[in-house]
Amino acid sequence: MDAVQLHNRTVANFADLVSKVPADRWSAPTPCSDWDVRALVNHVVGEERWTVPLMAGKTIAEVGDTLDGDLLEDDPAAAASYAAREAEVAATWPIDKVHLSYGDEDPHEYLRQLAADHLIHGWDLAVAIDVPPRMDPELVSEVADWFAQREELYRSAGMVGKHLDGFTDPTEALLAAFGRDPGWTP
Repeated sequence: MDAVQLHNRTVANFADLVSKVPADRWSAPTPCSDWDVRALVNHVVGEERWTVPLMAGKTIAEVGDTLDGDLLEDDPAAAASYAAREAEVAATWPIDKVHLSYGDEDPHEYLRQLAADHLIHGWDLAVAIDVPPRMDPELVSEVADWFAQREELYRSAGMVGKHLDGFTDPTEALLAAFGRDPGWTP
C-alpha cells in the first residue's frame, strides 16, 4: 500500500474515533499509562499538526514551540478533525526529505511512522472509550510488516513497551509488539 494512502486511512480513522469520545470519558485511563484520553488525543493531534510544517520542508527549530501545550482547547473533536484534514493534505505534498529530531528522513518513511502511531493509538483510544477498535486487517498487515524491521530500534529508544509474547492473531501480535496487552480494559 502506498504510504500516503496508509497514512490518510489511519488518520481518518483516528479522527472519527475522537468524534465518538463521550463528554465524561476525556479523563478516562488509556493503555498508555501516562496519558488519559485527552492527553492521548492531544499527542496524536500534535503529530498531525507537526506533519504540515515538516512536509513543507521546515525544521523542528523553525517550528519551535508553536505546537506545544494543549492543542485541543474547548472542542477536542473539532481540533482533531481539522488537524486530520490538514495532515492528510500535507501527506500528498512532494518533498525529498523531512527534517526530524534524529536527522533527515524519507517522507514515505515518516508517513509510515505516523500511520503506525495512529493505528496503535486508535486502538488505545477505542478501548479507553469502550468502542470496538477498528483494526482493519490490511492496515494491520502493512504496519506489522513495516514495524518488524524497526521494533528493536523503537524499543531501545524507549518508544514502545516490552514485547508481549504468546499472541498469534495478527492484530493481537501487532499490539503485543508495540508493548500493548490486547486484553487491556479501563
